[in-house]
Amino acid sequence: MNLIPPTASRVEENTPDSLNQEIEENALRDMMKVMAQGPEGIARRLDELDREWDIERALEANAATVSLIGLGLGLKVHRGWLAVPIAVAGFLLQHAIQGWCPPLPLMRKLGFRTATEIDAEKTALRMMRGDFGLLMDSPVDALRMAEDGATAKSSGRTRRRRSQK
Repeated sequence: MNLIPPTASRVEENTPDSLNQEIEENALRDMMKVMAQGPEGIARRLDELDREWDIERALEANAATVSLIGLGLGLKVHRGWLAVPIAVAGFLLQHAIQGWCPPLPLMRKLGFRTATEIDAEKTALRMMRGDFGLLMDSPVDALRMAEDGATAKSSGRTRRRRSQK
């Protein structure tokens, strides 16, 4: 693991492999359900994915909320509460640099995905629908191809995935 990993892979690199696999399996399960619904189901799922909050957005909203609460309590109740927004700012800086912060494992367990993971599912669904002139039968193959394309520029994640098979 790099001290400062590439942006595209930093959250996944700081998430246990078992949890990354669970997130991927959930995406595949969702894709299988959607495929049974035909083109209308794919269109609905693509709309849902366009509205899905990625982990970055969720962390930012969470940090802003906790910071504002800490600031309010620090100004109205006791100055000691001002430590909360200071800690949150430190966590955000750590996340920006390393891709990890204390809330990250919980948020990943709650199902928040990276923008890359969401985009891979969207691309795979479009492949399954034939949007790229390539009609794929297997959601697994489509998702793998979409993931490989989305992460090819990140530091070797695709090579690691292939070597783990």
